[in-house]
Amino acid sequence: MTARGLSKEIVAPSRALNQAHGKTYYLATLLLPRELRPYVFALYGFCRYVDDIVDVEREDDTRRLAKVASFGERFFAEVARGTSDEPILAATIATIDRFDMPLSYFERFLGSMRQDFLIRSYRHIDDLLDYMDGSAAVIGEMMLPILGADDPGARAPARALGNAFQMTNFLRDINEDLDRGRVYVPEEDIDRFRAWDAFEQRRVTDGFRELMAFEIARTRRWYAASLAGDDFLRGRALRCIRVARRVYGAILDEIEALDYDVFSARASVARTRRVRLLLQAAVAGS
Repeated sequence: MTARGLSKEIVAPSRALNQAHGKTYYLATLLLPRELRPYVFALYGFCRYVDDIVDVEREDDTRRLAKVASFGERFFAEVARGTSDEPILAATIATIDRFDMPLSYFERFLGSMRQDFLIRSYRHIDDLLDYMDGSAAVIGEMMLPILGADDPGARAPARALGNAFQMTNFLRDINEDLDRGRVYVPEEDIDRFRAWDAFEQRRVTDGFRELMAFEIARTRRWYAASLAGDDFLRGRALRCIRVARRVYGAILDEIEALDYDVFSARASVARTRRVRLLLQAAVAGS
């Protein structure tokens, strides 16, 4: 199976980004049939490419916002043309072409990336979910045709898994996001548990522990809701998603093991455990 212009050379930069920055996703992707992996690498490369524009700290927000807008214009023009001189974009265009992906997916993603410059925190969980629609849930939707699960019933579980992955990131990366002037934990929850002092002083308090326990429980409910999507997956695609879910979900266990102190250490799943889960899925098919 090949897509227009999707050669090994074109997909190499996207694969390198995935391998360097998305280790859990990369390991899970290795469970997919070889012919499908480049398309997953392409989507990861695209998202990381834009995310790097958003998070360049040496530039001010106005300049970065303009760069994201300019990138979007260039990207959609090149999609219309059917080619790009930039390998990461060429791989993405080939993926869109191969799976007939709606461009609205990419419009939603870029909309949320622009939102990062306009909104620094979210009052209610519904406000955060509006943002996550384009930054996380839509990624789950993009993956469905690649995994052979482009069925209407698979959409809600895929979105739930995307949200679970991103909220796991938000909880793990609270300290880093504070460095960027952003808070992705709903303000109403911080109020409820009287945890603002923890964010301001970057230290764990009783209120912060209660807040994190609450957010982790909600995130695990999203992981649980995503299980319904397994009914639409088969074979290696199913094993890939199960590994990604298990390994990424284990980050929540690591946060708990740190007594919720995400200010002093970054919760991560040891490579040996990640590899063990990968091998278990590959051998046992579960």
